[in-house]
Amino acid sequence: MRTVEAQVEITIPFHDIDSIGVAWHGHYAKYFEIARCEMLDSFGYGYDAMRASGFMWPVIDMRIRYVKPVRFGQRVLVKATLREWENRLLIDYLVSDRESGQRLTKGTTVQVAVDMSNGEMCFVSPPVLFERLGLQRA
Repeated sequence: MRTVEAQVEITIPFHDIDSIGVAWHGHYAKYFEIARCEMLDSFGYGYDAMRASGFMWPVIDMRIRYVKPVRFGQRVLVKATLREWENRLLIDYLVSDRESGQRLTKGTTVQVAVDMSNGEMCFVSPPVLFERLGLQRA
């Protein structure tokens, strides 16, 4: 099985901090998105390419497990790893402290292909995804 992953570094900005001095939990979706875009771009199927291919890939499920909080100015690494692609995109995320390597947060998202011409969800990933990944359909 091919491993597709990307990692980005994010410095937690002041505007992401809540009243108790840690990043508000909702901002983690944004951190995941930044890493996901980097990963999708790594094999030439970012959101512009998806749209050009006639498919949109909405997130239909997101799960987050908060292990330790992140704070203003902290530098973190966010890694996105594509785990499944046959019928959906299942992406795992790991947020870790850049300096110590300590795991801070982990999560997953699930995206499905939707044919933009008719709005129908695809039960199998479209051939263009396999082409971009350089894979043959199983």
